[in-house]
Amino acid sequence: MQLIGRTMSPFVRRVAATLNLYGYTYENLPFATATQGAEISRFNPVGRVPALVTDSGESIVDSAAIIDWLDHQVGAARALTPLAGPERFAVTKCLALALGAVEKAVQATYEKDRRPADKVWPENVDKLLAQARGGFEALEAQLTGEWLVLGRMTQADVTTGIALDSAEMFNKPAYEGRLPKLQALRDRLNAIPAIGSTGFKG
Repeated sequence: MQLIGRTMSPFVRRVAATLNLYGYTYENLPFATATQGAEISRFNPVGRVPALVTDSGESIVDSAAIIDWLDHQVGAARALTPLAGPERFAVTKCLALALGAVEKAVQATYEKDRRPADKVWPENVDKLLAQARGGFEALEAQLTGEWLVLGRMTQADVTTGIALDSAEMFNKPAYEGRLPKLQALRDRLNAIPAIGSTGFKG
């Protein structure tokens, strides 16, 4: 299999970590959306990452679709997101918060760092960062034990840890001192080689 995109993207990274946790062997093609759009479009006509090329040559796009496919490949007993029922809803509720938070963090970075200085809208940066913090703070409040839900590691934990890593990489001061339980969870997850090895190396 081939995973398209750099693990600097939290969406690519959560797929890479899931592949590792499930024991899959794959090749990472670390194409960057800013400079290698033509290469990415060979695998995803929308020009976004991640995309996963399966052993049969099929290309699956979007991290949620890829992870859902992987969950079904490994089956209900191993899937990090339960395949049905109330347990699935409990995990997907957390995923919605984590993915929403990191999307806002990424948007804030684009607004702040990718625009010419005279085109930056500071009020929008503040709003996006507040939205990102809101999502993470809701997850912080929910984390009352070792894991977010179900009493075991799920995709909610994996994605939340990776999302927080990315948000802090983009703008660490915005989150310092606010999320001690999530930061401890993230550190425990990064100590797992299948997850920690996917951290962006430059």
